[in-house]
Amino acid sequence: MIVLGLTGSIGMGKSTVAAMFAAEGVPVFDADAAVHRLQGPGGRLVAAIEAAFPGTTGAGGVDRPALAAAVLGDDAAMKRLEGIVHPAVAVERAAFLAAHADAPLVVFDVPLLFETGGDAQVDATVVVSAAAEVQRARTLARPGMTEAKFDAILARQLPDAAKRARATHVVATDVSLDHTRAAVRRVIACMAARAGG
Repeated sequence: MIVLGLTGSIGMGKSTVAAMFAAEGVPVFDADAAVHRLQGPGGRLVAAIEAAFPGTTGAGGVDRPALAAAVLGDDAAMKRLEGIVHPAVAVERAAFLAAHADAPLVVFDVPLLFETGGDAQVDATVVVSAAAEVQRARTLARPGMTEAKFDAILARQLPDAAKRARATHVVATDVSLDHTRAAVRRVIACMAARAGG
């Protein structure tokens, strides 16, 4: 099995590219979706997050805006949150690998792959990228997004140029969907050739 790490900064189109891998039959582990489950109603991290950050949870699980307000811009608080979340995501990832043990290729969709050292746990990496002005426009179009929040998120992420420099493959999303899909298929073919070789 080849494990491909998929990453990209906010607003780069990573979710779209992950869906393209899935549409090609490649199992995709979505770290963000795992976090949403773990922090959602009845999620197993809700009590620990409430204990660490009082007032950030409710009947619907973690109140994401309240939690973001509690940790963004506070490195110690962010580290405390990561200490709760990352081990639980690792358990989910192990279960995903066990469930797809026969797959020749799987994708780990991880927003902070390089920032957390996750690239050491994959065989190759794909960075999803777009021009900075496209990224900014996409991100600021999201509900509840502000310039300040966008800048705070960017500050926690490795710059796009640094991610591209470390990537095994780069997939552009500021082109047509057909071009992006073709790039995804080239990556899959490349991984298949590597597995065969």
